[in-house]
Amino acid sequence: MTISMYKASVPVFDAMLKALDHVLAKAERHAAESAADLDELFSARLAPDMLPLRSQVQIACDHAKGASCRLAGRDIPSFPDTETRFIDLRARIARTRDLLNTFSDADIDGSEEREIVVALRQGELRFTGIQYLLHYATPNFYFHVTTAYDILRSRGVPLGKADFFGRG
Repeated sequence: MTISMYKASVPVFDAMLKALDHVLAKAERHAAESAADLDELFSARLAPDMLPLRSQVQIACDHAKGASCRLAGRDIPSFPDTETRFIDLRARIARTRDLLNTFSDADIDGSEEREIVVALRQGELRFTGIQYLLHYATPNFYFHVTTAYDILRSRGVPLGKADFFGRG
């Protein structure tokens, strides 16, 4: 049995963004119950040279929408990085999930050999669809979701592994 490009992308991104929303909601509840500073959490970093929580969430959303659109051959909608509160980050997740729900199997299946070009400041990266999904988009997506989780956990938000998967 083979797995479809759609099933390896859109539902995975959607499920993990739902879980990330759960983690952010739990952080908000923790702050309300413990007098933790939401602004500090919003700007928290794991290390001085790493991006803050808000950027981790923004980039996770960008990878989910970018990967899905690239694999489907669609233009990637721009989501400006203007979030200043947890509610804004959660709205960005919802907007990304809404976009993901516009894709069907037919939009993405068969994209294994599609040429994917990612423009970076340092130049372009070129992949086949399957290389892009498995070796670039998915690892980057999980890196940023995991980093967001780790930032909150390191700041005392009571999170466990089940929360990472949205079941806590």
